[in-house]
Amino acid sequence: MHDDWYVDDRCTNCDVARQLAPGLIEEVGGRSEVVRQPADEKEEAQVAAAAFACHTRSIRRLAEPLDSAADPFALALDERVLLCGHNSRHTAAANAYLLRRPGGTQMMVDTPRWSAELADRYEASGQVTDVLLTHRDHAAHGRRYADRFGARLWIHEGDLSAAPDADQVLRGLDPVEIGEGVIAHPVPGHTEGSVLYLADDTYCFSGDSLYWSRAKGGLAVAEHVTWYSIEEQAASLARVAPSLRFEWVLPGHGDRKRLPADQMAQRLAELVAQVAELRPRPVDFTAHQW
Repeated sequence: MHDDWYVDDRCTNCDVARQLAPGLIEEVGGRSEVVRQPADEKEEAQVAAAAFACHTRSIRRLAEPLDSAADPFALALDERVLLCGHNSRHTAAANAYLLRRPGGTQMMVDTPRWSAELADRYEASGQVTDVLLTHRDHAAHGRRYADRFGARLWIHEGDLSAAPDADQVLRGLDPVEIGEGVIAHPVPGHTEGSVLYLADDTYCFSGDSLYWSRAKGGLAVAEHVTWYSIEEQAASLARVAPSLRFEWVLPGHGDRKRLPADQMAQRLAELVAQVAELRPRPVDFTAHQW
């Protein structure tokens, strides 16, 4: 195993590496650090995945460059969802996903960094018919990927200025079925046009509207980084929670988590109650808890 992995000083504390290599890369002093070198092939693969996902390419080896053969992306999370990796500086390192659909097609949820080579790689597992943007912060590269795939680009009208050339514009607050088994739920709050995409009553692609917090041991919202209105976010979550059933929460920022649907529903109900008590505050990235 390699024993020379490190994180350089370009790290922005985005948490992506810690999601992919837990126990090997941890938060130390407000940034990621390699706290233990990999001990076997599985751990070596975890650190390599973190390195290829890192939006600043801050996870390095002293002796030699990254080996492209170790790039695992797109990485299957289960039989229907793949993690794109290759997170982008232009989306603040947001995670992006591929959702496999019946018939061998796929939908992309938010966007990794753009490159034609990556587009070829993502398309190798199936034609991408739709690029679904959860909100304005993750809209970078959406048009380029949609054009490359010949896909439809989706965004909500509240964030349309971030993707004014979108092909499909979600309007209002009502849920919309945008494909078989895929429902868009507008949830203004983090931004005016934030959307949750619910697939097959199993997967919740939540953007930055909610995530799994390791620090809190449950679902959480980015209360310290709310661009539109925390009060609107509370109202949105209270409105949609009764109609949401899922096992996986798959956010842009923050950790992923899978629980039985009944347990996830209970966690969501607890979150709704917690967010109802929150009040507006200035944006403070340093106060955010992963």
